[in-house]
Amino acid sequence: MAVTSRQPRVDRRQRAEIPEALSRRVIIENVRPSVDSGRFPIKRTVGESVRVTADIFADGHDVIAAVVHHGDDEIAMTPVAPGTDEWTATFTVHAMGWDEFHVEAWVDRSLTWRRDLRLKEAAGQDVSVELLEGSLGGFDDDAPHSMARERDRSRSTVSEPRRIWVDRERARYGAWYEMFPRSAGADPHRSGTFREASAELARIADLGFDVVYLPPIHPIGVSFRKGRNNSLTPAPDDPGSPWAIGSPAGGHTAVEPGLGTIDDFVAFRQESERLGMEVALDLAWQCSPDHPWVKEHPEWFRHRPDGTIKYAENPPKKYQDIYPLDFENEDWPSLWHALLDVTLFWIDHGVKIFRVDNPHTKTFGFWEWMIDQAHAQHPDVVFLSEAFTRPALMRYLAKAGFSQSYTYFTWRNTKQELTEYLTELTQSELREFLRPNLFANTPDILHAYLQHGGRPAFEARLILAATLGASYGIYSGFELCESRAVAPGSEEYFDSEKYQFKKRDWAQPGNISELVCRVNRIRREHAALQSNESLRFHATDNDRIIAYSKETPDEFIFVVVNLDPHHMQHGFVDFPAPHDAVTIQDLVDEVHYTWHRGRNYVRFDPDIRQGHILWLPKPRT
Repeated sequence: MAVTSRQPRVDRRQRAEIPEALSRRVIIENVRPSVDSGRFPIKRTVGESVRVTADIFADGHDVIAAVVHHGDDEIAMTPVAPGTDEWTATFTVHAMGWDEFHVEAWVDRSLTWRRDLRLKEAAGQDVSVELLEGSLGGFDDDAPHSMARERDRSRSTVSEPRRIWVDRERARYGAWYEMFPRSAGADPHRSGTFREASAELARIADLGFDVVYLPPIHPIGVSFRKGRNNSLTPAPDDPGSPWAIGSPAGGHTAVEPGLGTIDDFVAFRQESERLGMEVALDLAWQCSPDHPWVKEHPEWFRHRPDGTIKYAENPPKKYQDIYPLDFENEDWPSLWHALLDVTLFWIDHGVKIFRVDNPHTKTFGFWEWMIDQAHAQHPDVVFLSEAFTRPALMRYLAKAGFSQSYTYFTWRNTKQELTEYLTELTQSELREFLRPNLFANTPDILHAYLQHGGRPAFEARLILAATLGASYGIYSGFELCESRAVAPGSEEYFDSEKYQFKKRDWAQPGNISELVCRVNRIRREHAALQSNESLRFHATDNDRIIAYSKETPDEFIFVVVNLDPHHMQHGFVDFPAPHDAVTIQDLVDEVHYTWHRGRNYVRFDPDIRQGHILWLPKPRT
């Protein structure tokens, strides 16, 4: 007898539950802008717009409607091009802090009815049934706005929300000037005071800067103090590195006694603000061996097997004057809260901008937490990441909350390097979360281009930094074209201000202070230079000449720079003139030129000029 297998009977009364969401016909995909699928927010400043795009489609041939929800507003979306599935809408953010948006889309039966009715009428077909259907369905061909309010969205599809962090303008635009207040004294053998440094602020304001950035202003340790040019044998009056923070005079919430007191710092900040500038402070999470935390919280540091605390190393370099903090010690929450308290302490003393030293050497989660905690109380605070490290790390720090980021600009000097790098920063997805700050030099970086290029090199890099980037900065001495390195092949300054007081003659021959002043004035007077998204590069027939533009609805700025500081360079640049011939003005020297659409001739002599900043107003329509 044959054996047959029997299938179990299915009780058709026990049906599997179908998720209601599967019945929704409209699909919303690829909502942009978005950072890591919404894991991190996109960034904007007050008054900037957000252009939302998404792929939206449905089965069949019904008409789709879609909107972007932003706060209480609904912004209608439209296809990017007829017949495509990519939809877009734009809105503006108006307040600092957290914001968000999401997309909603649905099959619009009223619009479908109107479309089909018109098609049938155009084909001469009988539409009496359709008109009856419209009357029964409440469709009114003469009241589209009423229908828009009453459309049935009961089966609409809604995307996940996308977060936005909205900063104030200074996070997007500003000119930074880095100075060591201890070098402002009359006596080269002692520290200058904040009172003396205040006398320098008028000169910096006259140069047109928005931010005065100070390296750490805290007490400096004595143990293993570094001498001039980073030597291990300091002289008795060598001040040491400001980044070796902490002494018996205090730690991260104290002021180096040579500079004065907390009240003296507040007076310095107030004078800066009176002159139209803000003060930025350095946050450097590290300690000298003399820092009070070394005795009070030894668990916050890493220890060797013999029990001694490990000093900082970047083999083969050794930094015996600095103890790194251990962000994953067993009592890490207390350390994290202590560092937040330091930040809030200086915010309470009026500081709203921080340049953060080497953030890539600290736990990334700490920055996400600390910046979020600070912003919860003070959304107007700006954090600049000083992380000259691998691209992935720099990107993640920006995602984690930093308002601005240092860049590789100082090492991008050829036309190809500048074009590729700045295009990546301003036209790729990076622009949604990483805001570049193009420092032309720093106390640590004196590039070979500046070492060997003379005054023309400084002029070229100034124009490039200030017009390529809405935010840029220089370290004091740049305007004097200081270019001597400590040794061949090194990017360290000779007699570095990091290890000694440095007296300067700000009126010495060969300075470019007048050009700095002009360029900063141009930036303030022309909104096109105060953002980055419109940056576009233009063709030149000489690789030593670079051309690029920025624009707003009201103006067009066209910049041409000679990248060769040693030789005369000339050639043709492509100029996208709106007419065959236009009159343009060079904002640097106010000379007017007649340029034509297409190729235009330029010539640069290093002893005369290194660049044009050309301005063309747009007629209002």
